Amino acid sequence: MISLLEKSPLLLLFAVAAIGYPLGRVKLAGFSLGISAVLFIGLAFGSLSSTLKLPEVVYQFGLVLFVYTIGLSSGPGFFAAMRRKGLRDNAFALLVLFLAGGVVAASSWLFHLKSTLAAGLFAGSLTNTPALAGVLETLNSIAPKDLLEKMLAEPVVAYSVAYPMGVVGMLLAIGLIERFWRIDQRLEALKAPELAGTFEGITHQSVMITSSDFLDQPITEIAKARGWHVVLGRYQHANNVSIVSPKTLLEPGDVLSLVGSPSEVQAVTAELGEPSAESLELNRSALDFRRVVVSNPKVAGKRLEQLELPQQFGAIITRVGRGDVDLLPSRNTVLELGDRVRVVCPPERMQAISGFLGDSYRAISEIDIMTFSVGIALGLLLGTISITLPGGSSLKLGIAGGPLIVGLILGALGRTGQVLWQLPHSANLTLRQLGVILFLAGVGTRSGYAFASTFAGGGGVLLFLIGAFVTCFTACFTLWFGYKVLKISFPILTGMLAGIQTQPAVLAFANERAKNDLPNIGYATVYPVAMIGKILIAQLLLTLLR
Repeated sequence: MISLLEKSPLLLLFAVAAIGYPLGRVKLAGFSLGISAVLFIGLAFGSLSSTLKLPEVVYQFGLVLFVYTIGLSSGPGFFAAMRRKGLRDNAFALLVLFLAGGVVAASSWLFHLKSTLAAGLFAGSLTNTPALAGVLETLNSIAPKDLLEKMLAEPVVAYSVAYPMGVVGMLLAIGLIERFWRIDQRLEALKAPELAGTFEGITHQSVMITSSDFLDQPITEIAKARGWHVVLGRYQHANNVSIVSPKTLLEPGDVLSLVGSPSEVQAVTAELGEPSAESLELNRSALDFRRVVVSNPKVAGKRLEQLELPQQFGAIITRVGRGDVDLLPSRNTVLELGDRVRVVCPPERMQAISGFLGDSYRAISEIDIMTFSVGIALGLLLGTISITLPGGSSLKLGIAGGPLIVGLILGALGRTGQVLWQLPHSANLTLRQLGVILFLAGVGTRSGYAFASTFAGGGGVLLFLIGAFVTCFTACFTLWFGYKVLKISFPILTGMLAGIQTQPAVLAFANERAKNDLPNIGYATVYPVAMIGKILIAQLLLTLLR
């Protein structure tokens, strides 16, 4: 069997995925490994033989797919977070990394570890391959030629011993602390402004106007001035039902349709009047409504305000379905390919607006290979740029940092002229899952034999324990300080922990626990700074501990 797998890397890849993926769904005491189980099955296969490993390009391709799709989907949230608390979050990430570096330095002094082992432990316990690559590159320039081969092997061994616990420790910390602190992920999501209202749900209410405070100016201006986070849909005046426009004036006795979160709808209803027994949402006498899929590339990436739907079609959008949640639209809402929008308009205009938005499931099952490939190519080029540091050393963002940063930028832009950078939501999720499976299977099989050999030789126990301590310290401090002191929403915080760890497996686990996109926002917010910070700190440990 080993001989067969050695000759067929594709068979090895799909065997690891086929065993690891369902194994990750098995729960013990309510805890499961999720998709990261693929990593451990890869380690088990790789430990059988030094030649039983997937080609390097497999995990590289998977990593590029994963980080680029994460960047595309997280771009808008990343830059919004940077405007709010991004500086604080990135300063927090750097603090955590320097504390982790301090723990490694103290352990090196206490247990008389070589600087090469200490640098490898730091990179492995924080699961950062680019940091290891930076250490090896530095050694190539400073190590004596007669000791070069031996010195190059030492950080790799330390890295391979610490790496598995660098993943497991983070997963255990998230799962155990979530249970110990009795974290309710749904309630935590309500605290996050990034997805405000989406977890409370969206409801509608028809309200009869009884207040005379809203007679002197259009209701849309009143809503803007008072900061109402609702969609003003239809209104009924003298038995005539129309769509609310910027010129709509309300009178006592009119009925207005509100769409929004239950709490916001209730508050606005109390200001305007009282709930009406007549539901305008179900009134199809003058206006019709239906769900339409956004599949027209010329529409995607644009704000609702730019589409001028009321002017062109006499229509409004009252809900935007994205993934598994309904979002409350505003004039600044940017439509994405695959969105399912609820359109309200006159029946005779429904076909025209459906054609304008696309309404084709077949179209959203395809991706624009040209723009997708150009985006990844730009990211890979950015990753090859060498940045010279004081002292003569240099660093690169590599195949993880470059595509992520380009993905964040292109995701925030949405489109450039006629070029649409977005992917349909379902296609993004599919490529992301494929990428992380390829990455975990590749890394697992390539690290398995070195991991097993080190323990078999009896020299890996101390390295393993130190690496495990660094990982657990980093995870526990991040979750405690971020949640208890900085008051960061737990789903975002787990994503930040994955970003600090620069570990896709931890992010995949955090997403499974949260069941929303908030961990992706936390991950993308700190990942670039964490990547650069770890490359620098690993090289500092190598230099200062010599």
